[in-house]
Amino acid sequence: MRLSACTALVFLLIQGTLRACTVKKLGSSTGRFANATLVRLSDFLSAGYKKGVRPVKDWRTSTIVAIDLMVYSILSVDEKNQVLTTYVWYRQSWKDEFLVWNPEDFDEVKQVSIPTANVWVPDILINEFVDVGKSPDIPYVYVTHEGLVRNYKPIQVVTACTLNIYNFPFDVQKCSLTFQSWLHTIDDINITLMRSPEELSEDKSVFMNQGEWELLHILSKYKIFSVDNDDYYAEMKFHVVIRRRPLFYTVNLLMPSIFLMVMDIVGFYLPPDSGERVSFKITLLLGYSVFLIIVSDTLPATAIGTPLIGVYFVVCMALLVISLTETVLIVRLVHKQDLQPPVPHWVKYLVLERAPVLFCIHKNHRFCSRLSSQASDLENYKDSSYGTAPCTLHPTCDRVRRLSQHDREGGLLGLGLPPSRDPTPPVMDNILQEVTAIRHFLEKRDRCREVAKEWLQVGYVLDVLLFRVYLVAMVAYSITLGTLWSVWQVA
Repeated sequence: MRLSACTALVFLLIQGTLRACTVKKLGSSTGRFANATLVRLSDFLSAGYKKGVRPVKDWRTSTIVAIDLMVYSILSVDEKNQVLTTYVWYRQSWKDEFLVWNPEDFDEVKQVSIPTANVWVPDILINEFVDVGKSPDIPYVYVTHEGLVRNYKPIQVVTACTLNIYNFPFDVQKCSLTFQSWLHTIDDINITLMRSPEELSEDKSVFMNQGEWELLHILSKYKIFSVDNDDYYAEMKFHVVIRRRPLFYTVNLLMPSIFLMVMDIVGFYLPPDSGERVSFKITLLLGYSVFLIIVSDTLPATAIGTPLIGVYFVVCMALLVISLTETVLIVRLVHKQDLQPPVPHWVKYLVLERAPVLFCIHKNHRFCSRLSSQASDLENYKDSSYGTAPCTLHPTCDRVRRLSQHDREGGLLGLGLPPSRDPTPPVMDNILQEVTAIRHFLEKRDRCREVAKEWLQVGYVLDVLLFRVYLVAMVAYSITLGTLWSVWQVA
C-alpha cells in the first residue's frame, strides 16, 4: 500500500511537470510577445482547435445554446408590405469543451476575447427574416476559462409580421421572432433562455420610449417540432407586443372630422325656407372632401382590410350627403308656388296631427310667422272699403245700388228689352266688376297662401323629425366608435 501511494504521488508530479512544459512550449514566443499572457493563452486555445466541429468530447452530448433578446427601438412598421423593422440586442452563449484552461497557468486570466471567425458558432437564425438589415459587425466573442462562449451583438431585424390595422390608430401589434438552428436537430443543438420568462417579459431597460410605438412586453415560448416526423428541432419564439400612440392621429384625423360633423348639426337650426342652409351644407361637404384627400396618405393601406377609421370617414361623408339631400327636399317642400296642390288629407293626418303628438313637436313655429302676418294684412284689406264690406260712407253708393237693382228687375219683367239707363250706371257697373275681380284675386291668393302655409308646416314637422333621426343616428354611431376605441386603448 505504501509503495502504491508513493508510485501515485510520483506519477502526479511527473504529469504536472509535463503539463507545465507543454503550456510553456505552446505559449513560448520570442521578441516583444515573450511575456504576453494573452498571446500565450491565445496560442494555447488555438493549438489544434477545429472550428468546423461541434465542440463536445462525447458526440451524444447536446450543445445547449442560451439566448436572450432585448428590444432597443422600433424603427418602422410597414402596414402595406406587412414588414416590421426593429433594432434588438441579441445575446447567446454556449459551452465549448475545447476552450478550457487553468487560470493559474495564465496569470489568473479567467476570460478572454477571441475572434468570432476562430471558434465554432451555432447556426441559429430568425425564421421571419425578409431582408438583411444594417447591423454592425462585432468580430469578437468572450470565452471564460470554463469554456463558456458569450456572443453579444446588436441586430437590425427586418421581419415579416401579420399586421392587423382594423383598430388603427388604437391598434396593438404582435410580431414574432423565431430563433432556431437551421440544420442541427435537437440531439445536436438545443435552445434555452438566459433569463426567466417573467424577467424577459417586463424588461424595458434599453427600449427607446419616445417614438410612435410603445413596447408592452416580450413573450417567449419554447417548442419542439418535426418536419418529417423523423428529425426534431428546437425553437424559441419571442412575441414582441407593441402599441401605437394615438395622440397624433386623434388630433389630426378625428378632431377635424368631429368638428365638421358638429357644424353640420348646427346647420339644421337655419330656417329651411331661407335658402342659406343648402349653401352651408354644400360648403361643409366640399370641405370634408378636401379633408379626406389630405388625410388619405396618413391612413395605412393594405389589400386585406380597411381600418375602422376609414369606415368612419366614409360614414361621415354619407351622413353629410344624407343631410344635404334632406335639406334639398325640405326646401323644395316649403318653397311657395302659385300652382302648388293642396296638402293631401293623409299627410295632414300623419304629419300635422299624429307626428306632433308622438314626438312632442310644436305646430306654431317661427317659419309661419311671416305668412301669418301677411294673412292678417289680407283680412284687413278685405274688410276695408275696397273689399267686401258694405259701403256706407257716401250716399252715391246707396243710389247706385238701388238703381242697379231696379234695372235688373225691369229687365227680367219686361219683354227682354234693355231698360233705359242713365249715362252714369255703366261706369259704376265697371267699377263693381273691377272690385269683384280684385276680390276674387285676393281670395285666390289667400287660398294659395293657406296652401303654402300648410306645406310650410308639413316641412317644419318633417324637418324636425329628420333632424332628430339624423342626430340619434350620429350620436349612436359616435358612442359605438368611442366605446370600441376606448376598449382598444385600455386593453
